[in-house]
Amino acid sequence: MTREEKQNAIEVLTDRLAESGIFYVADTSELTAEATSLLRRACFKENVQLSVVKNTLLKKAMEKVEGKDLAEMYDVLAGPTAIMFAEVGNAPAKIIKEFRKKNDKPLLKAAYVEETVYIGDDQLQALVDIKSKEEMIGEVIGLLQSPAKNVLSALQSGGSTIAGLVKTLSER
Repeated sequence: MTREEKQNAIEVLTDRLAESGIFYVADTSELTAEATSLLRRACFKENVQLSVVKNTLLKKAMEKVEGKDLAEMYDVLAGPTAIMFAEVGNAPAKIIKEFRKKNDKPLLKAAYVEETVYIGDDQLQALVDIKSKEEMIGEVIGLLQSPAKNVLSALQSGGSTIAGLVKTLSER
């Protein structure tokens, strides 16, 4: 790789890291070509972009990113490294967990999810359990609708008469 190509790669990585609120750094070494292809397909299905990167280029890109403190991740940049960019916080973790049912790799080195850094493979389950923005909004809406549904069902259970309505309300 020429110096100019390295500089371009660093700029591209810096832009991706700055734009993305979610990325995972994983070790995909020792995967066969077939297993790597299956992993890439699984990532594609879940709208996760998987790229193999050089550690030195990734570290330089992380150093250039403004507004994010990625210094904690520098220590994990050793050995073969793949980076996974995603829109949903737990999508790469779910892919890794599912893929490891049949393979020993990929191992999670680190993850950056919405301004929080997770270091080590032992954090995988915590990352799987993170709820996406859409899931959280759905839960909040469900909680907000619950009291209104209770009132409506109470009003309907008493029948359509005023006496039934008063009786239902007095029982509650």
